[in-house]
Amino acid sequence: MPTSSDIDGRLTPLHEFGTNPGSLLAHTHFPSSFPKNGPLVVVLHGSTQSAEGYDSGSGWSTLADECGLALLFPGQRRSNNAIGGFNWFERGDSRRGGGEPLSIRQMIGRVVDDHAIDPKRIFITGLSSGGAMTSVMLATYPDVFAGGAIIAGLPYRSAGTLMQALVRMKGYGGPSDRELDALVRGASTFKGRWPTISVWHGDHDTTVASINAHAIVRQWQKIHGVEGPPTRIEEVDGFPRRVWCERGGREVIEEYVIARMGHGTPIAAEGGDGLGVAGAYMLEVGISSTRRIAGFWGLTEQSGRTSGKTGKDGLRGGTGNGPRSGLAASRGQKGP
Repeated sequence: MPTSSDIDGRLTPLHEFGTNPGSLLAHTHFPSSFPKNGPLVVVLHGSTQSAEGYDSGSGWSTLADECGLALLFPGQRRSNNAIGGFNWFERGDSRRGGGEPLSIRQMIGRVVDDHAIDPKRIFITGLSSGGAMTSVMLATYPDVFAGGAIIAGLPYRSAGTLMQALVRMKGYGGPSDRELDALVRGASTFKGRWPTISVWHGDHDTTVASINAHAIVRQWQKIHGVEGPPTRIEEVDGFPRRVWCERGGREVIEEYVIARMGHGTPIAAEGGDGLGVAGAYMLEVGISSTRRIAGFWGLTEQSGRTSGKTGKDGLRGGTGNGPRSGLAASRGQKGP
């Protein structure tokens, strides 16, 4: 199992990637043997976190070395947001062609131009405010991404002000299903194949209520033409995985709601193929969201126990108490 000291210093700063209207930071990681036309994964940290800290906890650079993945880590400045979160709820930072989304798009463009990246295999994931910004990027730049994974996040444009954001995080109000669909369709002029969606949330999350996970699924169901109940429910590493497949059988949406887990990224640091380091908002629950997300995207072979349709009994739970259970959301900060 890697420790945080094993992973420190693995990211390289990226400079001069465009006009950077969102005034964001950027770091990258490339394995020593990055293949030509290899994939790129964009990883967004949560509030109070840094790119380096999130990489250490989630294990993305370790997996990148195993599987030949390029990584890009956008980072927030405290001068932009008091607790270092992405401003997913601000109007200027939730639209195509401006603010933080354009900064992230410019970073991606620089990495693609400088390295042999397969433009059809660009993916994005994030936790909390980074998860909500992942929703923003998938809605505003669906032409860029093949898939996205939203961890403890919120639907695109579910809030337009800080006060609305705090209310939505607690699970109150929000757009109707019809409005959720229209918000994504109105965010760009895209008419092609939409990104696949992976959603992860703890059912004991008191910072971002898990009802937001279900709203994210509903926001993308009609987009993908998979309205209604999941195509199947299976057990993966002791947890239920809900899957929606399009008519041809391709999986387009998956949802994991982790029993008894608080606010954070699910990890499995123990064992021979352990990944990540447990800590604040990096929750040891026995399933690696990093490894499973990469598998959903076809970037690595899936591993672990999978069974048929699951019930409520016998499923493992995570932690929901202590400092791991939530990011502070009421200290006068600019946003989650």
